[in-house]
Amino acid sequence: MARRVFITLFISIFSAMLGVGIIIPLLPLYAQTLGATGIWLGIIFSSFSISRSIFMPAIGRLSDRKGRKIFICIGLFGYALVSFGFVYSVEPYQIGIVRFLQGFFAAMILPVTMAYIGEISPHNKEGTFMGGFNIALYSGLGAGPLIGGVLKDHFGMNMAFYTMGGLSLIGFFLALFFLPELHLYKKGATNKTASYRTMLGNNIVRGITVFRLVNSIGWGMVMTFLPIYAYQHLGLTAAQIGILISASILLNSFLQAPFGRLADRVSRLKLVVIGGIISSLAISLMPYTHNYTQMLMITMAMGFAGALSTPATAALTVEAGRELGMGSVMGIFSMAMSLGLASGPLTGGLLLDFLGIRSVFIFGGSMGFLATGLFIWFMKRPDALLTIRLNFKDVIRKYTPYKDI
Repeated sequence: MARRVFITLFISIFSAMLGVGIIIPLLPLYAQTLGATGIWLGIIFSSFSISRSIFMPAIGRLSDRKGRKIFICIGLFGYALVSFGFVYSVEPYQIGIVRFLQGFFAAMILPVTMAYIGEISPHNKEGTFMGGFNIALYSGLGAGPLIGGVLKDHFGMNMAFYTMGGLSLIGFFLALFFLPELHLYKKGATNKTASYRTMLGNNIVRGITVFRLVNSIGWGMVMTFLPIYAYQHLGLTAAQIGILISASILLNSFLQAPFGRLADRVSRLKLVVIGGIISSLAISLMPYTHNYTQMLMITMAMGFAGALSTPATAALTVEAGRELGMGSVMGIFSMAMSLGLASGPLTGGLLLDFLGIRSVFIFGGSMGFLATGLFIWFMKRPDALLTIRLNFKDVIRKYTPYKDI
């Protein structure tokens, strides 16, 4: 049965993320055609993440009490319906409204599915399972820009939006008919969800949260303004921009499984730090590229760095979730990412309007270095290391994982 959960969620999330990936390189260009300035671009992209940040902690906590399937299904269905609103948007503020509504429904999808996968992950295999599941996430996001560029060039922008909505509907029907509710949220190491104060007092949670928050500011800037820089300064086509983004995300996807297994064998802290440094350096070098080949190498370096750090941070999150409440911890983890992705485009929009687009990437890279330093500071504190050792013993004693995957 646990195998069925994994496979159903894998296919459903891949389908939904493929739709999301389709519009990643297109939405900034589309918004500009409707008259969006740099600040409006920031608002449009931030509205999605702000909405997710508002609702994810509460939804994650509710899923610890009410179950996972209902939230996943509602999220996928609502996301699909709202996606069609892009077709009828004729002003930048209307796109912002659609993105905000999408963020609300997205808050029911990713953190809840990650909590479900975390619950069926055997001890000492957290990196393997979370890395394997992340393949669905990143391969969908990676393949999407390639498809989106082709759809836009041959069938127009509206076809990309229709395709995104249709793919989310496919994910909804898969979850509705094939996803079982195993009620594992009632069988974890603790039956009582910890308070937010307790969770944020845990230095593992603090380290992961701060790293994800600050690092996501840089990623938010890149995803919003890379298509504009590539189009205006490098003269690339929509298809080439799609390849740039896809190369990064697909490389990230292909490496999730081997780096997930690596995260179960070596220091997860070191993997996060190395990945953070490489990613920050790559972002900082973007404004110094002069052609398509150079930018492609930079984006692939970002993909490699993301694959190195993502399974390790996810595995650390699962460890904390078993003690404090899986859905709640995943909600905080995802909220931190969304807050960063919300702050990045807004800050980048201001930098674009007042200092130029190159300052966006320099600032984004600096945020990545800051995130890595803060992660080291929290994770090296003695009480954080003690918690890791105590969690190891508690899980062996209290948690019996499903092993039929």
